[in-house]
Amino acid sequence: MRFILRRLGFFALTLWAALTLNFFLPRFMPGNPAIAMIAKFKGGVSPQALTALEAQFGVQTKENLLGQYVTYLGNTARGNFGISMSQYPETVAQIIGSAIWWTLGLVGITTILAFILGTLIGILGAWRRGGALDSLMPPVFVITSVIPYFWLGLVLILIFGVDLHWVPYFFSHDYTVPLTFSLSSIIDVLQHAILPGATLLITTIGTWILTMRNTMISTLAEDYVRMARAKGLSSRRIMFDYAARNAILPNLTGFAMSLGFVLGGAILIEDVFNYQGVGYWLLNAVDNLDYPLMQALFLLITVAVLLAILASDIATALLDPRTRSGG
Repeated sequence: MRFILRRLGFFALTLWAALTLNFFLPRFMPGNPAIAMIAKFKGGVSPQALTALEAQFGVQTKENLLGQYVTYLGNTARGNFGISMSQYPETVAQIIGSAIWWTLGLVGITTILAFILGTLIGILGAWRRGGALDSLMPPVFVITSVIPYFWLGLVLILIFGVDLHWVPYFFSHDYTVPLTFSLSSIIDVLQHAILPGATLLITTIGTWILTMRNTMISTLAEDYVRMARAKGLSSRRIMFDYAARNAILPNLTGFAMSLGFVLGGAILIEDVFNYQGVGYWLLNAVDNLDYPLMQALFLLITVAVLLAILASDIATALLDPRTRSGG
């Protein structure tokens, strides 16, 4: 119980600090979002209209920051994130509500798939150390791990989208056709997710493979694994119950962090493919000085990461009780 209370206290303190930074940092960025919004209209607006927009967007003089901060905390507690500046008059909640499912479907599933496949391949490679699979893994996956997301995405677009015309390469679905739960719409969504999903999978799976392989090799040299071999236990049980179960513990935190950052989306990938998930809208918000949308997205990502770390700490403590004394 003390372990959980300490973790919850850390969560609350970090969340408060994130809320505070989330409020003040965008307001010290150069530029005025009200003026940026007015610049989109050729005729311009009156000074009175500019003042009204500044008041609505919360970018008045710095003397009002404390009052804005208190109001911001209250609105955040109620889940009221205001109206988007760049997509006015659409609310921030509406934008996030539509974007988060695309990100969870694309980045979330791909991240989980990369972790599962990478962990299994790493286990098998370490178990058969020196074999064909183990000899091939390090050079191949070191290269794939350092390939830039955007470069690989552009290459896949050129080959499979532009030249071969096998799959669509822009947007999350065909916007000329209404999105429904029909089989044709589901197929269309899956086709649009193939290239960005493949890009993310290829560039991330190598990290999980190499990390699990190296940790597994170290674990196989432990005394309790030798003891299991001496007892005559089956290779399958030794590999998974003794070696892999302990080797995977250091990877849980990294996996939890990856799941937390899922809600941030793969910004470069979503931008390259115009895939309108959370990462796409985060970049859009920064480009347009959209304070309400930026704040809500940063808060969403922060809470997701903190919850993922908390879940990882608890899961690690359950799998390895020795970690509780150090928490």
